[in-house]
Amino acid sequence: MCVSFLDKFYQSLKDSDSSFKSADIEKALTKSCNEAKGKENRFCYYIGATSDAATKIINEVSKPLSYHAPVEKICEKLKKKDSQICELKYDKQLDLSTVDLKKLKVKDLKKILEEWGESCKGCAEKSDFIRKITELMPQYAPAAANARTDL
Repeated sequence: MCVSFLDKFYQSLKDSDSSFKSADIEKALTKSCNEAKGKENRFCYYIGATSDAATKIINEVSKPLSYHAPVEKICEKLKKKDSQICELKYDKQLDLSTVDLKKLKVKDLKKILEEWGESCKGCAEKSDFIRKITELMPQYAPAAANARTDL
């Protein structure tokens, strides 16, 4: 997860023609970490790029990036500082076009809604969560909604 997150971040710096100064990279990293959710936010917490982080090893990322070091090498060095960083893995993505929502756990249904930035107020039963997801699917996952026949 470390490599893919930093790779995306490095690409965004290159795309925005950023000056590769360590201080500018730290600001940009902090900004992108404020928008990060889930495991990416946890990664940001570990490197100290969130406001509630206990440690600050953000310079272990910004300095090597300033001289265009490969993100794989940066992640190897981060592992030596904090092994938890390398234990982070992305959650397996569900294919909403084929998955049987009735067979998912409520926890997974809640996670789908959370990824969409939605909540299900007043949902008590599993069927309530399923109804909310099928209601919102055309908005957040239109391709999956079109592929499904049971909606």
